Amino acid sequence: MYFHPVKIGAVQLEGNIFLAPVAGYSDRSFRSICVEHGASFTYTEMVSAEALARGNIKTVSLMRRAQNEKAYSVQIFGGESETMAKAAEIVLEKTACECIDLNCGCPVPKIVKTGAGSALTRDPERLGKIVRAVVKAADGKAAVTVKIRSGWDESHITYREAALAALDAGADAITLHARTKAQGYEGKADWQKLRDLVELAEGRVPVFGSGDLFTPEDALRMLKETKCDGVMFARGAMGNPFIFTKTIQLLKTGSYEEIPVSERIKTGFRELEMLAADAGEEAACREMRKRFCAYSKGIPGGAARREQTVHAATIKDYHTIFDSFLQA
Repeated sequence: MYFHPVKIGAVQLEGNIFLAPVAGYSDRSFRSICVEHGASFTYTEMVSAEALARGNIKTVSLMRRAQNEKAYSVQIFGGESETMAKAAEIVLEKTACECIDLNCGCPVPKIVKTGAGSALTRDPERLGKIVRAVVKAADGKAAVTVKIRSGWDESHITYREAALAALDAGADAITLHARTKAQGYEGKADWQKLRDLVELAEGRVPVFGSGDLFTPEDALRMLKETKCDGVMFARGAMGNPFIFTKTIQLLKTGSYEEIPVSERIKTGFRELEMLAADAGEEAACREMRKRFCAYSKGIPGGAARREQTVHAATIKDYHTIFDSFLQA
């Protein structure tokens, strides 16, 4: 009942449990691991439209598809319709993604001050103009979706106006992170606003929810309380791709099994190897320090292992620290 297929434009997905775009985290190695563990759909970390338009090679590398992604979305951000449209064209030239997602919710100051991210949620007219330009640029080759916040602050709640502007401009789905820009990632997400948005959309397009999803039970509760079409794990999936497996088990059967320590550590090594293949061993080992800290959470002697992890510089270092758990 709660785990079901969903359609975004012409894109048919087998399920409704997604990995959200997470800056500095949802590279293709992590997305691949999440797909292995049940993520129905994945998003790249946000990509600068300005950087794409300037031909930045590193930016293009962020958009590469993981081998096991049947479908995925490239998320772009920017504050000008012409630049966003040009970026969408480049995305479609450089990738075979099924969806382009527009970030209209990021609260980070350096993004907002350019007129992008959350700045667009409080400017529905400009948001609508950008969506319309990207939809035209996509020309049916990819679905176009929009992620918004509930508003700028509690005195400026604009998610309804922003969502209607996006819908009128041709968006194929809306995701709401039910916090304001002023909240950042603090305080509590107001899921009632998500429920209201579901009612506002009246089934015209799918509405997805984000914010305060850290356990399978959270996902079930959001689906029940808001009637949204699907949920996006963001921080809840960081270092914890197993949340997809467990959530799907819960939605299908009413319970789930914990993941053995050996499986968690093996998964960490799979991600490390894939990331090293993409970014090189040195960069991968630096990046995986925080991720292995999450993979090893709760294991015997975990604190001491994590202290060693923050100094790991080679794949061999990681094996020295964690090999004893591979048979646990």
